[in-house]
Amino acid sequence: MDDAQHSIAADTATPEPVRSTGHSPLASSDRIKEIILARIASGAGTIARDVAAADLACLAAAGTAPKAWRLAFDKDIATLASAGLMHVLGPNLEITDAGRMRAQMLVGGKGPWPKTWADLLGVRLMAKALGLEGEAVSKTKLLAKPDGLRSAILQKAFGIKVKGVPTASRVRSALAVVALERAFGNKIRAGVSGKSGLSAKAGRALAGQLAIAPAQFGTDSRLVSALAAEQAGAEGTDLSALQGALLRRYINGRAAPVATKVAKPKRAVRRKIEARTTTTAAPTAATTLSASKPIAETAANPTAALIAGHAAAMAATAQRPDLPAFAAEVRTHAATRATGWPGNRKAFISHVWINLAASRTAWGLTEIEFKCMLAEAHRAGHLVLGHADLKDAATIKDVQASAVSFKNAVFHFVRVDD
Repeated sequence: MDDAQHSIAADTATPEPVRSTGHSPLASSDRIKEIILARIASGAGTIARDVAAADLACLAAAGTAPKAWRLAFDKDIATLASAGLMHVLGPNLEITDAGRMRAQMLVGGKGPWPKTWADLLGVRLMAKALGLEGEAVSKTKLLAKPDGLRSAILQKAFGIKVKGVPTASRVRSALAVVALERAFGNKIRAGVSGKSGLSAKAGRALAGQLAIAPAQFGTDSRLVSALAAEQAGAEGTDLSALQGALLRRYINGRAAPVATKVAKPKRAVRRKIEARTTTTAAPTAATTLSASKPIAETAANPTAALIAGHAAAMAATAQRPDLPAFAAEVRTHAATRATGWPGNRKAFISHVWINLAASRTAWGLTEIEFKCMLAEAHRAGHLVLGHADLKDAATIKDVQASAVSFKNAVFHFVRVDD
């Protein structure tokens, strides 16, 4: 670590006054010291120097050699000791009364001071890193468990709320609503009472579009784990990896994870976008939504990749239509591909998708988003979907490619008004 990052004025013999707001009076570059102080203040207030250094090794920046970390740690210990916040007793470190008070004020939070380092790290420091110090103790206690921390990260990042126990299925359902709203460029309020009506499989596929590199996840737990790790900038999905990533984000002065939300373009801009039609070929999985491509230049820096990915997503999804405009576009393309007799004309959803994807490349839609948007348009009554009663060898591939699940039904056609 950079020595300048750990420097404190040599004349800091007297602790800096602590503000009563509960926020750290230390500069961002000094936040690592408050975590060191909190580690020593946990438990009985006395700890072996080697143990403290090992427990806090996760704070070291990626690529930092163990020896470099230990040198930086020892310098911080000397600074804290000279400030009268702790004593160095041979191989041990002991907190002073002033140091304990300082640590409690810096870390903040509600309820009694945790008795163990695991509780202090898992609850108080995670709440601090996520900006949740003011939450009730019953809520912050959930941060000490993998599912609770993952849920908190995603709730903070995507602005979702999960009632009750934050199970993976509840988080997935909330994320699917966010992804549906984003598919429409954040110009709609999806579903009824925050529910999309999509099946678990469809909702999981849609929520997977929120990742930097959209992917299909086999279970809700895998989806939530992957997205939480991505938002935290963690290399792994386990509890310790998330905790380390959030602490590093905090000591570097970065805000808690917040996914960029697409701004609603002005009406005049929307009209120009909706009037634009191109004749390029239909996009493939490799050409849809530029934000879904991993960014090679920032692959080693998850946070930089996250920022760049969201910037690309904003450029693409800001051009998306609202619900009525999307439904009108679908009906237009369905009319050109419809078959059947008057009063019962319909077009395969897969055929409509090919036409729309080719003519509206500026929207940057993925097929998963398109199908979920269709389900929402059907739910809202802007168009009507139908299902294939009879399936024969000549159309089976079209039927399979057109399948859209919504509630307890599977649709294959867009009905066309005569």
